[in-house]
Amino acid sequence: MSTLTKLALHLMGRVGPRPGRAGAPATVALPPPDREGGTPLMQALARRHSSRAFRAEPLSLQQLSDLLWAADGINRPADREHTAPSAMNAQEIDIYAALAAGLYRYDAQGHALVLESAKDIRALTGLQEFVDLAPLDLIYVADHGRLKLVPEAARAVYAAACAGAIAQNVYLYCASAGLATVVRGWFDRGALEKALGLGSSRHVVLAQTVGFTA
Repeated sequence: MSTLTKLALHLMGRVGPRPGRAGAPATVALPPPDREGGTPLMQALARRHSSRAFRAEPLSLQQLSDLLWAADGINRPADREHTAPSAMNAQEIDIYAALAAGLYRYDAQGHALVLESAKDIRALTGLQEFVDLAPLDLIYVADHGRLKLVPEAARAVYAAACAGAIAQNVYLYCASAGLATVVRGWFDRGALEKALGLGSSRHVVLAQTVGFTA
């Protein structure tokens, strides 16, 4: 399916969630992240780039663990501080993982994936054709209700800054681990937020595809 065909199908309302894998677990406990692996930071920065061609091959559970911990995992447990910055530690961004098995939310405190929907919504995470095939589409959702100490007019900026930091963490992990990724802002916001079941105080900031280079 070409991007133009997919765009036309979106406009006609003919792109929607697909059934996920039968028996998708309600919670996926992730193994401890490998904090000693990867390439040096400067090498990862030199390799950082966007990719738009992915294989369908799924990531391993260890790769998911390392990726999500790098994205926004807890690196200072005593203070519940994360690998990505958040003003006043509001932690206003939730990471959703759209997999073939279903839609999961990353629980950083428990370092686990929690099932939100037993449906495959990858096709709704972007208007590009590659999002349907790639094994993982991350969705960054801002909860403005957690930013009550921030003036309402500035909350979207704060959330965007936090989501951008998370996306860059994913880029650096992928560059270090030999994976492909691209961050995206082109999606049908209404359809995606409906599939996620978001209320009025929550909205999708960005999406990011991760997988193996085709």
